[in-house]
Amino acid sequence: MKNIELTVRDVMERESFQKAKLAAGASGLSRKIRWSHILEVLEFESLINGEELILTTGISLALDLETQLAYIRKLDELGASALCIELADPSKRISAEVLELADSLGFPILVFEEVIRFVDLTHDLHTALINRHHKMISELDRLSGRFIELSLTSNGILKILQELHEYFRREAIFISDRPAPYFYPSGAKESEAILRSRIGSEGGLENTERYVEIADRRFASVPVRGPGQVWGRLFLGMDEPLQEDFYFLILDRASLAISQVILRNRTVEERKQNLEDKVVRNLITDRHVDPETVRSVLPARSRNMYYRAFSIRPGTNAPFPSQDLLEEELVQRALLIRSLFQRHGFFPAITSGENEMTVLAFFISEEEKSRCNARFEPLIREFRNMPMPQFGNSRFGISKTYQDLADIRRAYRESEDVIQLQEEAITESVFYEELGIHRLLLLLKRSGELETYVDDYLGMLIEHDARHDSRLFETLVVYLECGGAKKEAADRLFIVRQTLYHRIGKLEGLLGADFMEPANRLALEVAVQAYRMLEQTEAGERLPVH
Repeated sequence: MKNIELTVRDVMERESFQKAKLAAGASGLSRKIRWSHILEVLEFESLINGEELILTTGISLALDLETQLAYIRKLDELGASALCIELADPSKRISAEVLELADSLGFPILVFEEVIRFVDLTHDLHTALINRHHKMISELDRLSGRFIELSLTSNGILKILQELHEYFRREAIFISDRPAPYFYPSGAKESEAILRSRIGSEGGLENTERYVEIADRRFASVPVRGPGQVWGRLFLGMDEPLQEDFYFLILDRASLAISQVILRNRTVEERKQNLEDKVVRNLITDRHVDPETVRSVLPARSRNMYYRAFSIRPGTNAPFPSQDLLEEELVQRALLIRSLFQRHGFFPAITSGENEMTVLAFFISEEEKSRCNARFEPLIREFRNMPMPQFGNSRFGISKTYQDLADIRRAYRESEDVIQLQEEAITESVFYEELGIHRLLLLLKRSGELETYVDDYLGMLIEHDARHDSRLFETLVVYLECGGAKKEAADRLFIVRQTLYHRIGKLEGLLGADFMEPANRLALEVAVQAYRMLEQTEAGERLPVH
């Protein structure tokens, strides 16, 4: 690995430090130096950030031995890189106990035995540090350009790993959400297999720590990110943790180049899914599709293979200025959706439009668990937590579980019904099974019978309210919701009970004295829900539903 940081050893080789002698702490010469600091006070905890070279005239040496030892320990605890002392006075000496402590801590102590100008030392050090910082930027820029250049070649990922290996002289491994292995050199195959197994058993790609240890070996790790997700992780073998953020910046640039390779490859793959889009679109619109074509696109049928239709309707987005931009957006959406479903164990078949997306989400399950909604809940949470703008304020609808492909049209209609009721503020659920009575009301609505039903049970009441500007319909709704409890209904309506009795009398005149009998009450409660459904205006054009 190329050495760019400035260490204590590097400082001692500089001309300005040629007269300095190493008094103790030889094992700490590899300590890194970020800055220099002149320190002539004993209370210095708030003055040190870490990795500084401390310059002093030895004020602490005039104190008792315990104070001197505490001074060295505190500098080491605070992360100072080394102590440089001017001892021009021959009568001043560093005690053997202090030198012994510095040796045990690996804390270098440098001594000038003549008067020196600290301003010259700091100027020289800061010049060296600034030059090295500039070198880091130049090196990072060079490597970034090299990674991008390699990403445009064939086998770009492997070549990027090779470049990392040549720079760091360590194993470079990339583990993605797909089984294809990437590592360099060839001897890293065993490490790749162990890391992949470790990731699979400990929470996946997103939850991997910055450092991973396997079989007495340590690896630095950075994520390789795609749109709204983690596509993989880049690992680099390390003898010790990387103390310099610069090296993680190099890994970040390499991971960015790898993500560009993956994005480009998967975008090409997604563009080739045009046949899948057409087949799914034709199936959900009940158009004829050649059975052989269907078998070539959808997962093979089996006894334990099930599916649900999963509809996604994005929030309001500005129209796309051109067809090319729209097609690119649809490809990116489909790419993200496919990866997300696959990560949760589904086999998705996708059709995507500007205002809606539908996924036939196939999955393998035991029969008794095939209707469980829990497998879809993490998927919904991930969608809603996704920072991607194209899924902001999206609505989701999920059908019942099916096996027969002949039911795809029905499954799609169910998923669209869920979204329709969400838009009408009738439900917040994403599952068709949880719509309750509204499933029947939707069937009546499609048949044209819903208006007739509402008119039969509530027509006279609604007409009376419109003609007399009364609130009998509201009173009926609250009275039904309170189960006929008059005090509770009056409180919710903010009226006295006598007024409620008067309104109930009018309701009996319009609906019949027995309107609270169980059968009549149930019919009225259904009619109220039906009236609310009819009140809502359907927004936007949808695929025809027959």
